[in-house]
Amino acid sequence: MLGTLNIPVGTLLLGIALFALIGVLVWRERRAAVLSRAANQLDGIVREGRFAERVRSGGQPAQPLASSANQLLEQIAVKDLLIAERERALVGLLGGLHEAVAVHREGIVFANHRFAVLSGQNEKNLIGQAMSDLVHPDYRDLVGEQLRRVLGAEPAMDRLEIELQPNRDQTLRVELSAVRIDYQGGPALLLTMLEMGPRAATAPSQGSKGRSTAWDTLDSLGEGIVTTDVSGRIDYLNRAAEQLVGVSGADAMGKTITDIITLVDESDRRSLGDPVRQCLTTQAKVTVGRRGLMISRDGGEERSVELTVTPLKGQRGDLAGTVIAVRDVSELRGITRQMSYQASHDPLTGLVNRREFERRMEEALESTHASAARHVLCYLDLDRFKVVNDSCGHMAGDTMLREVAALVKAAVRDSDTAGRLGGDEFGLLLTGCPLEKARQIADDVVRKVSEYRFVWKDKIFNIGVSVGLVEVSRESGVVDEIMSAADSACYVAKKQGNHVHVYSARDESVARHRGEIQWLQRLQTALKDNRFELMAQPIIATPGVTRGPALEVLLRLQDESIPGGISPVEFLRAAERYRLMTDVDRWVVQAALTALARGAIRVPPDRSIAINLSGQTLGDPQFLEFVVEVLDRTGVDADKVCFEVAENSVITNIEHAQRFIGVLHGMGCRFALDDFGRGLSSFGNLKNLSLDYLKIDGSFIRNLGIDSVNQAMVAAMIKLARTLNFQVVAEQVEDVSALEAATRMGVDFVQGYHLGRPQPLVRVVARAS
Repeated sequence: MLGTLNIPVGTLLLGIALFALIGVLVWRERRAAVLSRAANQLDGIVREGRFAERVRSGGQPAQPLASSANQLLEQIAVKDLLIAERERALVGLLGGLHEAVAVHREGIVFANHRFAVLSGQNEKNLIGQAMSDLVHPDYRDLVGEQLRRVLGAEPAMDRLEIELQPNRDQTLRVELSAVRIDYQGGPALLLTMLEMGPRAATAPSQGSKGRSTAWDTLDSLGEGIVTTDVSGRIDYLNRAAEQLVGVSGADAMGKTITDIITLVDESDRRSLGDPVRQCLTTQAKVTVGRRGLMISRDGGEERSVELTVTPLKGQRGDLAGTVIAVRDVSELRGITRQMSYQASHDPLTGLVNRREFERRMEEALESTHASAARHVLCYLDLDRFKVVNDSCGHMAGDTMLREVAALVKAAVRDSDTAGRLGGDEFGLLLTGCPLEKARQIADDVVRKVSEYRFVWKDKIFNIGVSVGLVEVSRESGVVDEIMSAADSACYVAKKQGNHVHVYSARDESVARHRGEIQWLQRLQTALKDNRFELMAQPIIATPGVTRGPALEVLLRLQDESIPGGISPVEFLRAAERYRLMTDVDRWVVQAALTALARGAIRVPPDRSIAINLSGQTLGDPQFLEFVVEVLDRTGVDADKVCFEVAENSVITNIEHAQRFIGVLHGMGCRFALDDFGRGLSSFGNLKNLSLDYLKIDGSFIRNLGIDSVNQAMVAAMIKLARTLNFQVVAEQVEDVSALEAATRMGVDFVQGYHLGRPQPLVRVVARAS
């Protein structure tokens, strides 16, 4: 039958082609479906950001597409992981900085500890809050507009000086900077804040736009940042770090920190080793001590630094490297060294001061117990110094004291100590010196001073000196007893006119009965019969200052034979020795507050009176209750009273002083640190007290207009005061040049003979400015 079929060849070929076409169409449809499914998978992964997932091919046609897409997804996932890791590392970096740093969008998304401290909140509570909500209401619109402009890449100010409001009753002035960065896949702001001292706001300058990446913004920080890998090799430096170490980032890459700098102890030049290696080994934070000194690779530059190395860990907690924060504290330590020198030296003569002299006496006394060493203490008191001071003024007296100090210093050995103990009194500690040799040295000092002539303008003065000697041995008592014995021997030398006298046991009774016993009796009578008189000296505010002390209350002992009464300089030593200072201070506080309540003392609004308190009084636990009772009884507002305390008094009675100052400051009283600059070795304790004013010691102010050293020291003190938010009082302003210099340098108040001498209280009219 087949043989009978007759199918045209053309028809047969057409049928075969049709079947082939249908097969091709079916194959293409299936291929398109496979490709479509793969494309849909890829689209879903991209749209939902599931870059860790992979495209499943579902068949051979989609295999090349799936393979290429999966390679791309893997690259994207790795990149995202790196970005997330770097942003996490950035947060770790920012969290460990000394500077206040936060990241901000609509609100704060990250804040480090320092930022939270300045804001008065903890880090968690800050998250979500807008920066404008943290500032004083007067600055909210300004801050909001500034952040909007920076985030929108519009022209904006480089920085703002604003006031934060950590709590309802406190404002804090800071400098705020904002830089646009990329953070967690979108634009954000890196905020930095720097705490400022009390000063008027200045208009910020226009600056350049911020950089675009988070790592680049580290270049805008003032603190040096260095990162290393897990082997301690450097892989990043910001610009501040490049400037500090003196090496570019390119040159530092791959090197260790010890390849580019050397760290030594500032005091003994002892090597501090490799803190990065120590951090990697212990996986704990390592901090170089406060005496760290960084030396550049070529040894040409040295900087005082604070350096902290913190371990940097990955997302799984494994060690990934370290972060090194380097802060240049050269200027701060320079100020500290200046302050340390002033803490141990008399600013007028350059000799060691009484505190340092007594410290060296303690060391000498300890050496006598450890060995058979013997030393000699010489106590010197100038004769006829008061004549120079009274007839020619303090400037002449100071000049003469400097010249006499040079004579005394030249008369002793380099191993000996010459110090100024106060006023016109000096001390010599002759170490390892036999008594006979010490007597020769004392005679030599007496001869040189007797031959000395002091010339001031058209006047010539000759002075003398009396010297008391006492041997220091293992049989000696404590330092106070040795000093008292030498003082008594000096008194005998002066009374007998023989200039030099070696201490004997009966000298104490001679000095006591001839001198201080008389003062004791007079003081007891004056307290009983109210024979003290209040004096006052005006304190003038410089332009722009409206609040603070207006006058200082002083004291005189009435004496019919002495016009104007007796100055406290004459009787305070006896009052201190016989523990009468608390009684004297109680009399002054009672009389001053009573006069203030009755209107006998009138001060301008927002001004106060300043009252001095002695160390004995600060150590009296009952005195606080007495002051509170007098304030309550007289009805005087606490903010009308400012108490002046000397640093030595506070440090000696630190526990009582903290309670006394804390309670009365909380009631509204103000406190001033008097004689600032004489001794600052324990200032770390004082910065934790509620103080308001620093009174710079008059020895720095009297020649301020012409003495460049005094100018440098006063500038350093003012800078330190501003850092601690204290106002500054310059005392003993005695001429126009000192007044102009003090005002130009930025003190807030001035006081001295040029502005007004102490007068009886009824004659003083306190001025506002």
